[in-house]
Amino acid sequence: MTTGVRNARPPQPTLEMVAAEAGVSRATVSRVVNGSPKVRPEVVVSVTAAIERLNYVPNRAARSLASRQTQSVALVVPEDMTKFFGDPYFAAVVQGITQRLDESDYTLNLLVASSDPRHKTMRYLRAGNVDGALVISHHTGDNFVADLESTMPVVFGGRPTNDSGANNYFVDVDNIAGSMSGVQHLVDIGRHRIGTITGPVDMPAGIDRLTGFRQVLESAGLPTDAVEHADFTASGAAAATRRLLERFPDVDAIFVASDLMATGALGVLAEQGRAVPGDIAVVAFDDSPAATSGPIGMTTVSQPSKEMGFAMADLLLRLLADDETVPHRNIMPTRLILRESA
Repeated sequence: MTTGVRNARPPQPTLEMVAAEAGVSRATVSRVVNGSPKVRPEVVVSVTAAIERLNYVPNRAARSLASRQTQSVALVVPEDMTKFFGDPYFAAVVQGITQRLDESDYTLNLLVASSDPRHKTMRYLRAGNVDGALVISHHTGDNFVADLESTMPVVFGGRPTNDSGANNYFVDVDNIAGSMSGVQHLVDIGRHRIGTITGPVDMPAGIDRLTGFRQVLESAGLPTDAVEHADFTASGAAAATRRLLERFPDVDAIFVASDLMATGALGVLAEQGRAVPGDIAVVAFDDSPAATSGPIGMTTVSQPSKEMGFAMADLLLRLLADDETVPHRNIMPTRLILRESA
């Protein structure tokens, strides 16, 4: 007697299965299926052979969608709108992005995706409104970013939290080496009780700058416990500075993980009558306009934010043009800028 349960049919071959068989990206298979002239002949041969081995039959609707070009890319920022418009780092990156896109036929869509409407952002992106995406200021919990990578070409500003090295494309600076140069300067000028105001520790930049801080102090035989965490905002850093001074009133230097946060720290030091750099030296990170807009110029680790934005856009355009020589990891240099604060 039979049970009435039919044997399940084997799954139909998919675009992803063909890509794995041929050892290329999903986008490359799609271009071959749609007859793109931008694919190298030897790649076409490899993909065609994989299609024949798997007996893959392209879906006509999928082919129609795949061939459609919007000539638009998205800048996705998983942050609160106030933070995005209040941090000069973002302005510099966007300036670089738009400068590169102005040389192309692509336009930029800005999607500031705070915690609540991220599902709306993904719906918009998956609907085929853009050809690729740039992502900056992403956090560990931003799981939708991984989903985005399976949908379209993506380039990250900053090392992605899920960096596997094989699939991610990103532009960043060496945050560990940069922070080490700033903290080493504090050691070299004779400071012995050095604290730090970190960025968010669910972001690679925040983690790496804290790592650099600790490495220098450990090498110098100095304590590494004077640490307070903040959120890359001036108000968050002001609150963290008050906590730091309450816990460690003997600090004689502070490494602050961004210029914007350092403005908040300097305000608290002024309130408490701590002279800078006499009582407490301060080193920041970014070399943004915030470093020179206050009553005292900040010594800061300079990162080329505008150039990073330009490079991100350039990488994405190359990916959209099926350039298979695009490097995954693109690390730009930092340098220490000396001013009055340290």
